[in-house]
Amino acid sequence: MSADTYRSYTPSERRQRARAVFGGVRQAVADAETKRYEKTIDRIDAAAEERGARELASMRRQLDTSRDAVAAAKTALRTADRSGRDAAKRSLRTAEDSLRRTERAARKLGL
Repeated sequence: MSADTYRSYTPSERRQRARAVFGGVRQAVADAETKRYEKTIDRIDAAAEERGARELASMRRQLDTSRDAVAAAKTALRTADRSGRDAAKRSLRTAEDSLRRTERAARKLGL
């Protein structure tokens, strides 16, 4: 597991992992066996990494969908007649707002 891998931990996993790290440190200081704690940490990390990969894939799909929606709204605005122009502008604004929110969330995930 590389350091640049995104992992998404549940609150319970965070607690369990912290407990396992603490227990492993205690055992290491006592110069005792730490394999049990390492296995627990590896199991939690693997589950979090799998969940993180699914979240990143979903975020990429959402980002593509939002970009497509903005492109469609721009096309609708360009081809709208006078009576439908206001609705097309509102639609474009809504799509751009959605894209902005999605891009902000994607940046938080490191995309």
